[in-house]
Amino acid sequence: MPRSRTASTAPPARCGSNICSTARPTGFRAAEMQRVSIGRAIVRKPRVFLMDEPLSALDAKLREALRTELKKLQMQLGATFLFVTHDQIEAMSMGDKVGVLNHGRIVQTGTPHEIYNNPRDTYVASFVGSPPMNLIDGKLVNGRAVMVPLNFELPFSGGAKEGAAADGRPLVFGIRPEDVYLESGAPVEARVHDVENHGVEKILTLRVGDAMLRATVPARTDVAIEQPVRFAWNPDKVVLFDKGSGVNLRHAG
Repeated sequence: MPRSRTASTAPPARCGSNICSTARPTGFRAAEMQRVSIGRAIVRKPRVFLMDEPLSALDAKLREALRTELKKLQMQLGATFLFVTHDQIEAMSMGDKVGVLNHGRIVQTGTPHEIYNNPRDTYVASFVGSPPMNLIDGKLVNGRAVMVPLNFELPFSGGAKEGAAADGRPLVFGIRPEDVYLESGAPVEARVHDVENHGVEKILTLRVGDAMLRATVPARTDVAIEQPVRFAWNPDKVVLFDKGSGVNLRHAG
């Protein structure tokens, strides 16, 4: 298909601007060129779209709009989109299946829910999520998570088989920030190291000894830096990783 026809027949709304039908490609800025490239791919009607960071040069508002538009387009065309991105929001919000790569190797594939809630290893746990999963060294002793060398412990509600296999061995405990909560009378004391106000929520950095962990709390939570607080975690949401290999014990073997 001739280049001029490709550029002019790409639907302007899908390109995010009417430039697609009024301007010559040589006069486009980098962000505009990316939108035109998407339009060119659409009119060829391929069975598989290969996209390498197609939204990276766009401003935040347009990137958000095109995420929605590309997802709608995929459903309309029924084609497969292979989408490479470093943006976690793009991967988790647009993908039906997500593959996480480390040094060019796929370390885990699954739905966004599976990747987020059951990461295969500490690399995936620390890479996926913003803020990422808290990772704390420790071991299981009589069914309780004992943090070493922080000298505090919290309850663990994993299955009997998982707990028996891990009892006494060096572990890394993983817990998402939204599963850490502040509560008067909770078992562990910390100090608030930092407060990020995101409008609908606050992300707290808590300091326990020399260790830092994140907690996502409601926006109405009234805290200040260096304020002492007490916290706990949801014991049903704790993930166990082998200390040596970093592999999630649910995936081991």
